[in-house]
Amino acid sequence: MKHAVRLAVAVMLVGGLGACASMTSAEKGAAVGAAVGGVTGNVLTGGSALGTIGGAAAGGIIGHEIRKNK
Repeated sequence: MKHAVRLAVAVMLVGGLGACASMTSAEKGAAVGAAVGGVTGNVLTGGSALGTIGGAAAGGIIGHEIRKNK
């Protein structure tokens, strides 16, 4: 099951790269933050779905706020 989640995340990341061209800096920061946070949450919680979702949410918010004023 852990491998399926990681594979799904990787597929979503690769598929979503084409949409980045028209994104604002804050949107790009949120997307990168969500991806990194999701992977980190997954690893830290041993593959827990709640950890993955929580990490993605936290990473998205942090990434958006960091890139918002740039």
